[in-house]
Amino acid sequence: MSDEKTIYIATRGSALALAQSNMILAQCREAFPQLPFELKIIKTIGDKLQTASLSKEGQELPKGLFTKELEVALLKCEADFAVHSLKDLPTELPAGLKLAAVTKRENVRDVLIYRDADFAPFKAAGKRGFASGVSVSALPKGAVVATSSTRRKAQLLVANPDLKVVDIRGNVATRMQKLANQSDLDATVLALAGITRLKFTISPDGRIAGEGVPQGLLTSILPIEEMLPCVGQAAIGIESRENDPRVAAVCERLNHLETYQSVVAERAFLAGMGGGCLSPVAAYAEVLGKEIRMRALSFTNGPVKRAEATRPTGNAEALGRELADKLR
Repeated sequence: MSDEKTIYIATRGSALALAQSNMILAQCREAFPQLPFELKIIKTIGDKLQTASLSKEGQELPKGLFTKELEVALLKCEADFAVHSLKDLPTELPAGLKLAAVTKRENVRDVLIYRDADFAPFKAAGKRGFASGVSVSALPKGAVVATSSTRRKAQLLVANPDLKVVDIRGNVATRMQKLANQSDLDATVLALAGITRLKFTISPDGRIAGEGVPQGLLTSILPIEEMLPCVGQAAIGIESRENDPRVAAVCERLNHLETYQSVVAERAFLAGMGGGCLSPVAAYAEVLGKEIRMRALSFTNGPVKRAEATRPTGNAEALGRELADKLR
């Protein structure tokens, strides 16, 4: 590819979105040093609804909360491709757009974050804390865990039916600040991938640190068996226009095939369940040699239903549909 006009990368302006987009920008510049790339920051509906709950029963929220405005920019040729947290990208894309690439996935697990029982300022303020390594099942009766994810809420209550789960909004650092400041909250749950991409660190004894992270917080990384991730969690999706060979060449270099196959299976499952990113379902697919193994669960109609299946890597979409058929 020779020198051409600037390739614009659409992104949200949140700290995590910018961390992910700058990572993609660096990969593009390394792979195509002769091409000019620039980020274009776009505010989405989801960014404007920071005070709204995303999980209130009966509340109809628009699909593509964090993606629609980026897609409009693509369709108007105001940007060339968009960077998304793949979990936010609806399974049905607008006509003329496609999922062009998926980068290598980070760790898919979730993290329980809570106050350190031995941290002096929390003790002095009468804020409850817990010992390092506490599990969800070990939290006391009535402990308040904050999350706006229906998937996390449902799985938390399976692991510990005595919890009280409440809504929380804000970016990663804001949620941790709320946990540190609000004595009526005992814990929250965040994605490990987001923590990693923001360059926060977790020490061997579970202490989390980084710019904007309050002191005195501890973490417990949750096993997948207890907290199955949402569809596309920890993966970055690249959305572009169809029939754009210049951008397609860039996306081909960004794509990680095993991750792409895994999320195709997961997204086929989500589409088969008729849900979006706010649905109380979870799925995780992984490539093992020449096969894809996928685990899924649903709380859509009453008690949790689980399913698991394996198929050859070329049948990722069929695998997702198969598990949706089992759980519908």
